[in-house]
Amino acid sequence: MKKIAILATILALAFVLACGDSETEEPVSVAEEVAKSAEPTAAPEPTTAPEPAAAQQPQPAPTTAPAVSGMEEGSESGESGGVFRRLWSDPPTLDPHLTTDTTSSGVVVELFSGLVTMNTDLQLVPDIAESWDIDDTGTVYTFNLRKNAKFHDGKPITAHDVKWSLERAVHPDTASPVADTYLNDIIGVEKALEGETTEIEGVRVIDDHTIEFTIDAPKAYFLAKLTYPTAFVLDRENVEAGGRNWTENPNGTGPFKLAEYRIGERIILERNENFYRQPAHVDSISMNLAGGQAMAMYENDEIDITGVGLFDLDRVLDPNEDLNKELIIAPPDFSVSYVGFNTSMPPFDDPKFRQALNHAVDKELIATEVLSELVEPAYGILPPGFPGYNENLVGLEYDPEFARQLLAESKYADPDTRPRIEVTVPGTGGTIGLDLEVIIEMWRQELGVEVEIQQVEWATYLEDLNQQRFQAYGGLGWQADYPDPQDFLDILFHTESSINHGAYSNAELDAILEEARTEADLEKRVSLYHQAEKMIVDDAAWLPLWYAGERYVLIKPHVENYRVTPMIIPKLKEIRITDG
Repeated sequence: MKKIAILATILALAFVLACGDSETEEPVSVAEEVAKSAEPTAAPEPTTAPEPAAAQQPQPAPTTAPAVSGMEEGSESGESGGVFRRLWSDPPTLDPHLTTDTTSSGVVVELFSGLVTMNTDLQLVPDIAESWDIDDTGTVYTFNLRKNAKFHDGKPITAHDVKWSLERAVHPDTASPVADTYLNDIIGVEKALEGETTEIEGVRVIDDHTIEFTIDAPKAYFLAKLTYPTAFVLDRENVEAGGRNWTENPNGTGPFKLAEYRIGERIILERNENFYRQPAHVDSISMNLAGGQAMAMYENDEIDITGVGLFDLDRVLDPNEDLNKELIIAPPDFSVSYVGFNTSMPPFDDPKFRQALNHAVDKELIATEVLSELVEPAYGILPPGFPGYNENLVGLEYDPEFARQLLAESKYADPDTRPRIEVTVPGTGGTIGLDLEVIIEMWRQELGVEVEIQQVEWATYLEDLNQQRFQAYGGLGWQADYPDPQDFLDILFHTESSINHGAYSNAELDAILEEARTEADLEKRVSLYHQAEKMIVDDAAWLPLWYAGERYVLIKPHVENYRVTPMIIPKLKEIRITDG
């Protein structure tokens, strides 16, 4: 009878959604555009990709990178012209050192750059650095900068700019929420973060075009971490002259320059003719920030790309429909959506209570009846296809009887003494997501657990999330920054991680994660991450929800070379606009 009641609830909610606000497109995947990872109401256009070449095991960093020319992507001129138009949302920041979400990252990676980057095949490649060497200990990295590397205004980029940028990122006055996470392998970063010094001991300028980093131990993922915006290079004069508003006129290093930004209206990026690699093919990128119904805008030729919402999917899949010719079916991205629990706050400080909530959710039912099988139920943390993914992991599956038993054994069995429960989601008064509505109803019907919802504006949500202020939080997920399990398991669940938003702490888990950081044997390293993931899942640190399924993307025929990727990477310079 309870399943019948839940199904009735699903149908009622689906009716409300179908009759609701037509200005907000229902996303194909609730795991798309996820925090840090993505503004939930951000660009309806996808960030997915063709199957990456990533292996099932995390790969060691190359000990050397070959020197490459400034035009390594091709010898032809970068010019072809045209404007690429897309929907987007106002980014919480354009400061690379403060970036923590994909809404910001999607713009920042086009304006700025670092020593290394990921290409559209998810291969680590040189960027401002043209080559590097790693010593026999695996702890000393020497980067050789391109002599033609320039800022947007034509000023040369030197090793001194790299050093200053890293020290600015870790300075307490910058207040970066992620500098500790992405730069703490470098010796001396911790002291700089604490304000004990303004220089990083492990960063040494050899000459104008050579810089040396020393890290605390050999780590296979260190170079990949440098692709995140926290390690991007800034122009000191630009930052110091502009003060708090320096990002209004940023002198970046990337393939595009910021030509215009009107909050709530548009962002215009124009081609950087001084880009040290192959310049962009398009003249500009136009990002519509005003919102609207994405499918209607696409059909009215206002934007060049969109994801296909649930209510347009059948029409677009029809081979007799003209739009079907513009359809691309993209495989999943590297992301997982979830409901997070602050394990330091009642009632989520009790593992049995958290486990009860996990076992009370019928994800298979929601995926089928609510989300039209466009997502895959998640019972672990690492997404399918990601290095280190464990296909044999058994998570906390739907078992309402066991859920009720766990609740009865918890400290919070009595509803009269149970603390009030509030789940905070990003938003400003719209729908909280049909899947979350159903999950809350399942908790109420199966366990008698009542939950209240609080909505918070996106930038404020991110700030409070980083301060661990929420009792529980939803409407978001985690998308990979680089293809290594450390980016999920260590960054999200180690006790000392600044992105451990649920304050989860487990000394045994910490020891396993710390061992995995420096384990040289790939098979053993993967085994350690499998142990860690099972421990996190069994302890119900989260309620994992969905991995992205196949997603459906419409791209205008005149747009060529748009690569959909499973992570945020710089890629817009590859686009060509044709007359056809």
